Amino acid sequence: MQPSQPTSEAIWTVSALNFEVKTMLSKGIGTLWIEGEISNFARPASGHWYFTLKDERAQCRAAMFKGRNSRVSFQPQNGQKVLLRAQVTLYEARGEFQLVVDHLEDAGVGELMRRYEQLKAQLDKEGLFDRSLKKPLPAHPRRIALVTSASGAAIRDVLSVIQRRAPHIPVVVFPTPVQGETAASQIRQALMQVVEFGACDVVLLVRGGGSLEDMWCFNDEALARDIYALPIPLVTGIGHEVDFTIADFVADLRAPTPSVAAESITPDINELMQSIDDRTARLLGQLEIRLEQSRERLGYLIKALDQQHPTRQFEQLKLRLFHAQKSLLERQRARLGEDRHRLQISQATLVQSSPRVTIANHQQRLTRLLENHQASMRQKLLLARHRLSLHGRSLDTLSPLKTLARGFATISKAEKLVTSATQLTAGDEIDITLTDGKKRATVT
Repeated sequence: MQPSQPTSEAIWTVSALNFEVKTMLSKGIGTLWIEGEISNFARPASGHWYFTLKDERAQCRAAMFKGRNSRVSFQPQNGQKVLLRAQVTLYEARGEFQLVVDHLEDAGVGELMRRYEQLKAQLDKEGLFDRSLKKPLPAHPRRIALVTSASGAAIRDVLSVIQRRAPHIPVVVFPTPVQGETAASQIRQALMQVVEFGACDVVLLVRGGGSLEDMWCFNDEALARDIYALPIPLVTGIGHEVDFTIADFVADLRAPTPSVAAESITPDINELMQSIDDRTARLLGQLEIRLEQSRERLGYLIKALDQQHPTRQFEQLKLRLFHAQKSLLERQRARLGEDRHRLQISQATLVQSSPRVTIANHQQRLTRLLENHQASMRQKLLLARHRLSLHGRSLDTLSPLKTLARGFATISKAEKLVTSATQLTAGDEIDITLTDGKKRATVT
């Protein structure tokens, strides 16, 4: 019997079939979260990881390439239960169904992470992570409370940093387990002891690195609420830089490591000494300025005090009295000189005004006047005599007597000289004056 030949149906190649199946798996199923157990784990020189993921009844091959597996924080082991996120696909070259893994975590850790994220979201919603409520750290702590394991590396690191940076700050250690089922409650008791002790003004809560399970006690809700309610500022330094716990978010400050936590709350003694030196220099400079100002003011005050000192004032008063006395004497001498001068003038005036002097002066004046008068009279008399002589001669020359003596006469009527015949009428009485006498006659 001959096998039947394909008629109108297409004939597939193996490659096409595997590609189609791969496409269907990738698009139809896509990326899934899968939980299972690792077996046949292999890590060749290429750096890729190849293993089988199985459970009680089935298994499938899985691959995690180098670029993805470098982000896994642990080394997978055969028999380890894991939780992974992978794309369902087909390895075409062999036609083998497989998972291409892009995320891998321990199955137990995955559950813890879900619980961690759930508690973190809850406390954040309640405001326990609010930055505005964080307590400020003291710039210069008086005493530090250290809450950590007494036997771990963290306590040595912290004490070493504090001893190097601030050996003057005392540290009180409150030892407590930082790992295990009872660690959270014991850490809470240690914090209560810190509060009861009452002499510390900052708390360091630290531990070294470890797995999520090792540090799980710091994700305790009751511990988180105690840290939030703590009246003293608290700084955490838990694990490494990539490790975050609930306690870190509630704390007033989260440091990436215990050493950094110790550095964050302690001032560097060298910087403090430098700061002290700088401030001392500035203070000394200011003091020098103030001192110089005080010296100047003191000098001014001493000078002012010297000016106001009783002895100084007495000397000044003596000097003023001396000058005043000298001035007074000079004024008195000047006034006395003026008075003497006025006295001399007055005496001279008085002498000049004396009756005797006046009489003598008047007598002298009278004598002079008399002499002048007599001289004047004599002069006038001489002049009068001379004039009289002249007038006599003139009068004598013009005298009517001489005319009368030559035979002339004067006729007067009522003692008025008659010079014209018209002045006379018959019967008028007239006087005829001749050289030797007068006669009365009547006009006819």
